[in-house]
Amino acid sequence: QVQFVESGGGLVQSGGSLRLSCAASGFIFSSYTIGWYRQAPGKERELVARITNFGGGITNYLDSVKGRFTISRDNAKNTVYPQMNSLNAEDTAVYYCNRPTSMANWGQGTQVTVSS
Repeated sequence: QVQFVESGGGLVQSGGSLRLSCAASGFIFSSYTIGWYRQAPGKERELVARITNFGGGITNYLDSVKGRFTISRDNAKNTVYPQMNSLNAEDTAVYYCNRPTSMANWGQGTQVTVSS
């Protein structure tokens, strides 16, 4: 069974940084593009970043996080690592990971709260 476990969230001041983790299981991790999503209060869930399983890990980012967020993956550990810098209040959300090309059940997510 496909499973995602997100961690690393917390409370951080505006301008601060956080490194999240997403551990995956139940599928061949190296065969899938992995996406990092977020859902802010009262808003739809959105795709923030993704990293492919080919080309050495091609990354794409939501315009509002470009230059601040980076995403990497460790296929040996079945884990994706979003690094979030220069955080602001608009980044406050629950963060999740999933497979954009073959969506699975959502994990519990990890809460990121940025205080201004």
